[in-house]
Amino acid sequence: MRYSHAMKTTMCFIRHGETDWNVEKRIQGQTDIPLNETGRRQALAMAFNAAHHEFSGIYSSDLSRALETAKMLAQRRDLEVSSWDALKERHYGIFQGITGEEGKIRYPEAYSKYSARESGYDFETGESLDAFEKRVVDAVEQLRHRHKGETIAVVSHAGFLDIVYRRSTGRALSAQRDFKIPNCALNWFSFDEHGWHLDRWDDHHHLSTVLTESAE
Repeated sequence: MRYSHAMKTTMCFIRHGETDWNVEKRIQGQTDIPLNETGRRQALAMAFNAAHHEFSGIYSSDLSRALETAKMLAQRRDLEVSSWDALKERHYGIFQGITGEEGKIRYPEAYSKYSARESGYDFETGESLDAFEKRVVDAVEQLRHRHKGETIAVVSHAGFLDIVYRRSTGRALSAQRDFKIPNCALNWFSFDEHGWHLDRWDDHHHLSTVLTESAE
């Protein structure tokens, strides 16, 4: 029996615009770092492109780099942004504010677990991959059921999008990331009773300057 198209939910996931810590390759996690000028230009370009689509709602992480990005889209669509704590980045504990190279020197044992993507490791004061995945899946499922048959935009972070991508493509949490998550690209997913589906990844044709790889 074919599923009803009306029950399919479509979500456009968008990573926030660039920040100075992205440029410095510092791990932001839940540290509230604002967009830089490049990030604001990226967000504006994204908003012009994404505004061609009809959205029933726009959701955002409550961290300012995501909220500012989401508000630019919301202004184009004459919508309000629903800010949601569950959409924020993974908490990287002792690694927040430092670069991967600094982590390798300061915390070699922790860095080894980080590099190996040990799913139970929580950076002493942060969030494990297992806990983070559960938070992401729970948040997306709530949005999916709240917006059955609709299309929404969700502005979040690289780590959050990483989990959505893996869940939709069957890629293991332990596998090294082999896909890019550019700032302010549009990433389209659909959800039905058969599961999560990746429809289109990394649409960034609207951006003249895109940061293609950086710390979360």
